[in-house]
Amino acid sequence: MANIKKFNLSGKEIGHFTLSDELLNQEANSQMIKDYIIALRANLRQWSAHTKTRAEVSHSGQKPHPQKGTGRARQGYLGAAQYKGGGRVGGPRAKLDFHISINRKEKRAAVRHLLAEKIHSDRMVALDADVMNAPKTKAIADFLKSLRVFGRKILFVADKAEFENNSHFVRSMRNIPNAQIMLLENVSGYDVVSHGHIVVLNTATNYLTQMLEG
Repeated sequence: MANIKKFNLSGKEIGHFTLSDELLNQEANSQMIKDYIIALRANLRQWSAHTKTRAEVSHSGQKPHPQKGTGRARQGYLGAAQYKGGGRVGGPRAKLDFHISINRKEKRAAVRHLLAEKIHSDRMVALDADVMNAPKTKAIADFLKSLRVFGRKILFVADKAEFENNSHFVRSMRNIPNAQIMLLENVSGYDVVSHGHIVVLNTATNYLTQMLEG
């Protein structure tokens, strides 16, 4: 059994919720985890860089100089790569698709394994946050300071109801350095790995249990 500590916004521990060992015994091949993270990072690239070939640049068909009589090498087109404004040879092309597909079962297994690792290493806590009447950045900053993690990379996760009913809390996160808030259902393995600590808001703990169940 593993206990995830629950705090209020003042930084006081008010209880915990328990997860069974069956939920936390998430086995995943280390190579699969590595391949999954590499694929996620590769797919973040826009692949929008695009260079024109000599067939695509805008140039007249006029020869740079006469074919004979100048003593210079023969040249046929001002749009050739050796001229300024000419086409590029071997440059990046946006039409190429380097997207790496990720198996759905492997993705879910990787996320469950990485979340379980966070719980085992005591780097996940729960926050029982009251609905704010107005944005209060200082309140969240004080909470993180009480946990001695202020300034570190922190990921707050919530469910849809939290985003809708406690929008001031979401707005309060904007000025917290290295802190991010997102829906738990949208969390990827890279989000889990790239943040040192995870804070689960209110009812998102129920969705967390469902995720670990698979």
